[in-house]
Amino acid sequence: MSEAVLRHEIGPAATVQEDRVSWLMKTVRRNRFLPRPDAGRVFVGDGDFRAVGAEFLGHFIRLGGLRPEHRVLDIGCGIGRMAVPLTQYLDVEKGRYSGLDPVEGGIAWCRRFITPFYPNFTFQRLDIAHKLYNPQGKISGEALKLPYAERQFDFVIMTSVVTHLPPDEVLVHLSEVARLLKPGGRLFMTAFVVDGIAAANASGRRDPRLGFVRDGNGPCWFVPDTPPLAAVGFDDDFLDHALEKAGLAIITKSLGHWRGQDADHYQDFYVAESRGAQL
Repeated sequence: MSEAVLRHEIGPAATVQEDRVSWLMKTVRRNRFLPRPDAGRVFVGDGDFRAVGAEFLGHFIRLGGLRPEHRVLDIGCGIGRMAVPLTQYLDVEKGRYSGLDPVEGGIAWCRRFITPFYPNFTFQRLDIAHKLYNPQGKISGEALKLPYAERQFDFVIMTSVVTHLPPDEVLVHLSEVARLLKPGGRLFMTAFVVDGIAAANASGRRDPRLGFVRDGNGPCWFVPDTPPLAAVGFDDDFLDHALEKAGLAIITKSLGHWRGQDADHYQDFYVAESRGAQL
């Protein structure tokens, strides 16, 4: 499944939606009153905080089908890179956002600078162990249980999450996502899929920071001379099978330009839907 498979409305309504999305993204990028952390406090991800957030807001709407009234769960919300632009889109009365992260500093910043102005946005620290981001964490990633009742959310975000997880923990995370999504709810997930193009490192077309090498006989690819979980790639089809095993049907798989091919996004994107009635 190498090409993006998309479900989009066509016709005049789609044109109106695209005009609105483009306007909204520009507004987010230019709004100097939106909160933005000091660059030194951003502990994951690179690029301009506001511009990256605006870009992903567009992807959530266009590819993911996110709507203003949705209840959103952001796993690995960090220091609010996705939350800030979503404040300009989710309906104040109907929409809800819940952010989870193991890093206390990011959660504290979001609680201070986002929630007081947008009370439908809440943030919670989850003390899950991670060798890089929370080495003293008390919750094993293989025993993860997210603190919500089942079928609570319309839309789950996992940006730059599986790019820092071992395969067993990926399976647990996806199982939890499937438990929490309403029937027809959707997961938006980014990844590094090591397909044939990405594996052919000799061409030099790939992002030189991501010179992945396979880790033993498993599905993981790590970057030499960096901590193993600093960047994790997976064999092509590993995540496809993992999503299927969790009960999530892939509706979009779009490969990014990190591997050297043309794309309008950097990492690889998946949109997967909980089996059941469509949104």
